[in-house]
Amino acid sequence: MEIKVADIAKLRKMTGAGMMDCKNALSEANGDFDRAQEIIREKGKLVAAKRADRETTEGSVIAKITADKRTGIIVGIGCETDFVSKNQEFQNMANTIAEVAVNQLPSDAEALKTLKTGDESVENIITQQTGKTGEKHQLCYYSQIKGEYVSGYIHMTGKLASIVAFSKVIDAEVAKEIAMQVAAMNPVSVSEDDCPAEIKERELKIGREKAIMEGKPENIVDRIAAGNLNKFYKESTLLNQAFIKDAKQTVADYIKSIDKDVKVLGFIRFSLSD
Repeated sequence: MEIKVADIAKLRKMTGAGMMDCKNALSEANGDFDRAQEIIREKGKLVAAKRADRETTEGSVIAKITADKRTGIIVGIGCETDFVSKNQEFQNMANTIAEVAVNQLPSDAEALKTLKTGDESVENIITQQTGKTGEKHQLCYYSQIKGEYVSGYIHMTGKLASIVAFSKVIDAEVAKEIAMQVAAMNPVSVSEDDCPAEIKERELKIGREKAIMEGKPENIVDRIAAGNLNKFYKESTLLNQAFIKDAKQTVADYIKSIDKDVKVLGFIRFSLSD
């Protein structure tokens, strides 16, 4: 049957698919718009299946904070190439999914995939975009954090973001600076107190092995290992790190200089390139 240009344009507006994809789908569906939409969705799923093993190191990482400033989310949408990640349609999709996440606060990434915007689930939106570009797209990260005040930071590359939760309301610029610290310095924990046990053991082991290799007396090996662990805390835990805007003070000292009662409850950081 003859497929009219107006019908192709209508289907393109409904699905966002390319003109030729819409024409072919309408031809296969004998002009049935509902069936044509299904065909376009099926094409997206087929492309996704074919490219399932591809790496998605490009894309968009977005941090958003709820209106009351008490919950923050990070969403990471991956694709294969920088060219696609910079496409406005891809950016619009990523922002739409981040809006769904911050408005509905799903428990995890799998729950986010099932949420809908309009008539389509997040999972279907990603699959359809895969069909349009021919590249693998995926929801590669989602997490949230709560506090009395939450601030976020998105790096200018658009591939790295962080959010930090505080125990009380704090100056917005100060909170953003701490989020920037997390993004730049990638700490493993807030302080030594919440540093994971396996990381502590790893650093102690490294310290012991280094001392033994250097021929240090056995009776001081553990002391040297403890010193190595303390050095690690200074470099790799948020509050003990040198503040990026003033290396003469730690992050803890900087926060205390602003408000001695505020505490960092936790943080989240995600980068597509890590």
